[in-house]
Formats: sequence, structure tokens, C-alpha cells
Amino acid sequence: MSAPDLNAGWSQWPAPAKLNLFLNITGRRPDGYHQLQTVFALLGWGDQIRLRVREDGQVRRDGPSLAGVAEADDLAVRAALLLKRVANVAQGADIGVEKHIPAGGGFGGGSSDAATVLVGLNRLWNAGLDVDALAALGLQLGADVPVFVRGHNAWADGVGEQLTPIALAPAWYVVTDPGVHAPTAGLFADPHLTRDAPVAKIADFASGSLLGNAFEPVLRRREPAVEAAFAALSRIGRARLTGSGSGCFVAFATRAAAEQGLAQLPEELRAWVAAGVERSPLLDVLERY
Repeated sequence: MSAPDLNAGWSQWPAPAKLNLFLNITGRRPDGYHQLQTVFALLGWGDQIRLRVREDGQVRRDGPSLAGVAEADDLAVRAALLLKRVANVAQGADIGVEKHIPAGGGFGGGSSDAATVLVGLNRLWNAGLDVDALAALGLQLGADVPVFVRGHNAWADGVGEQLTPIALAPAWYVVTDPGVHAPTAGLFADPHLTRDAPVAKIADFASGSLLGNAFEPVLRRREPAVEAAFAALSRIGRARLTGSGSGCFVAFATRAAAEQGLAQLPEELRAWVAAGVERSPLLDVLERY
């Protein structure tokens, strides 16, 4: 008797990372959430999601979740359960996550995983939700989820959910992970955080006048590892912070220039090169289904 095929029934779906090319906080809403402006740039690097339909209706995580995260709290599992409930789907799913995006770095790993589960299972379950409905579900899971559902680089307003597609010049990024996981709530509560930046327009970004991140001075002061990463990156270009995490990056026009910059960084700094993409690789896989 031949051995069972352990890969039978699985499909593979990419969950790309993102960078925030700038991030301003322009105020606070009555509900306590902060108003943001940012540009999301999707990358050709990220996690990989494995999905397999179950006929018993159960939703299971295949393999471990992040350390300290219960399966019921796993964002990918929550995304599947939310879609199953809203679309009234009888089937279930096994979900496997091959992690490459570091947690807490501001690269959107958990949000992208959730978005990929929504998009992938919507197709595999034949749930029939359109992209607007999926993005609305994603917003219930996190403010960054909708941009991954839609799969295009975008200018964002509101809490990050009001998205306008934006064309970005081709770019390659030297990306670093200082390994710091700073709680977002603590950063928002920091008295030194600038919360009243003037409202900007897309034309301001296009002119090159928007490059900063409101969380950068806070994290650099609070976290020596982030300050060290900025010091190293600043020797090869304009260092920037992504999101409210500790991840930092420098943009280059070509892969060769990015590789050259990477080679100049200290060996102890965890850094790599990632390509910017015009649209999410998730959309390419979706089209094949």
C-alpha cells in the first residue's frame, strides 16, 4: 500500500508584506480611534497560507500559532470563522501559515494572513462575496486588512481603511527587523507622539515632501535597537519606519542599488532586499482559480 499524500487537497496562497511610505496622525475621532494618513506599498515578499476545505464544518489551524496566541485568537482563524458565519457556509477549513514576516515589525503580517484567508476561502467555499464585502469584513479584524484584500498600493485616510489606489514608481527596499515588538497602544499613549499633523494631499506625497512617520521619534527614543537600525541604514540612504512597528527600510530605484546598500550593513543587523509590486501576488493566484 502506498503512503497517503499529505499534501492532497491543499492550495497555496501568498500573503504579502507592506511598507508605510509615510504615516501621519491628523487627529482623533470621537470613538477614540486616531485619524491617519499613509501610503501602503505592497511587497513581493511575505507569508504563505495553505488552505484545505473540510466537509465537517470545523475551522482548524494546521501547525502552531504565534507564541502566546491561542488558536481561537489567531487572526487567520478568526477571519475564516467570520467569513463562514456571514456567508452562511457549511464547510470548514484547515489553515496553515508559513511565517516569514516578523511579528511586531509593522509589515502587516497578521493582517495580510487574515486577508488572504478571506480571499482564498471566499473562492474555495464559493461564498460569493465581492471585494467590497470582503474588505468590510476585513475591517472588523483590523484596519490594515482591507488594503491586503483589495491588493493594490494605496493612499489611506481615516483609520487606514479609506483607500485610494495610487501608482508608485518601481522600487526595491532594504528592509530590517530590529526584533522589537512595541505594543501599539503604548505608542499611541506616548506624550511625545505628534497627533495633530496637518492634513496632506496625494500631491504632497507625489512631490516627495511626505517621508516621515509619527512613530519614528517615539520608537527611536524608547528602543535602542531601533535607533541602532536607523544609524546603520542612514549610512546607505534615507531610513524610514513602517507602521507602528520597529521595522525600518531604505528605498532604492533598482535591485542592484539595493543589493549594494545591503552589502554595506553590519552583519549582525537582520536585513534583506524586498521588491515593491504594482499589485498583490494574491490577485494573480486568485485569477488562476
